[in-house]
Amino acid sequence: MRFVRYADDCNIFVKSEMAANRVMKSITSWLERKLFLKVNATKTKIVRPTRSQFLGFTFFKNGPKWKCKPTDDRKANLYAKLKEVLLRKHATSRPLAITFTRVNQIVRGWINYFRIGSMKTFLEEFGGWLRHKIRVIIIKQWKKPKRIYINLERLNRAQRFNFKHEEIFKVANSRLGWYRRCGMDIVNFILSPKALAVKKKDRPGLVNPLQYYLR
Repeated sequence: MRFVRYADDCNIFVKSEMAANRVMKSITSWLERKLFLKVNATKTKIVRPTRSQFLGFTFFKNGPKWKCKPTDDRKANLYAKLKEVLLRKHATSRPLAITFTRVNQIVRGWINYFRIGSMKTFLEEFGGWLRHKIRVIIIKQWKKPKRIYINLERLNRAQRFNFKHEEIFKVANSRLGWYRRCGMDIVNFILSPKALAVKKKDRPGLVNPLQYYLR
């Protein structure tokens, strides 16, 4: 067995529950007798890899191989942290440059830490949620129907989506709430991931979580 010095936590993997019980007893005794370390009884336990948590990771079997992924509570923490930053009443009153910068820092930092894990499906869903929240903030900052129409029409022409004036006018003057309005196809296409990723003067482009992870 390998021994890692100065590690706060470690995992030992064996093939059976019987072996796990035997190793637990011998390793605990060795740590306390030879290294004079006190083993934390509340954190030290025997579990299957799929039910374990180690530094924010858990494990799953993919065919013959074992892989790791972020735990559900770490994913929930990411959502919670961004919900706080993207709280509508605060986010709409500050410049987009500040919001984009803070969001990018959080997302990149989280992905950099968990990059060794498998999380393609999660980041695809998370990216869609993030962009929807950003679209709501942008549309609400434009506020007035006329301004919403002008900006959407300008972006429509620039990206050559060829949406009709009547369709954009309908979105701009819709009586739906901000969240539902920003779920319409026109807003999704015009304020696309590619459009949101464009850097403008002091405003950085919005990071695409899936692309950043795959890159």
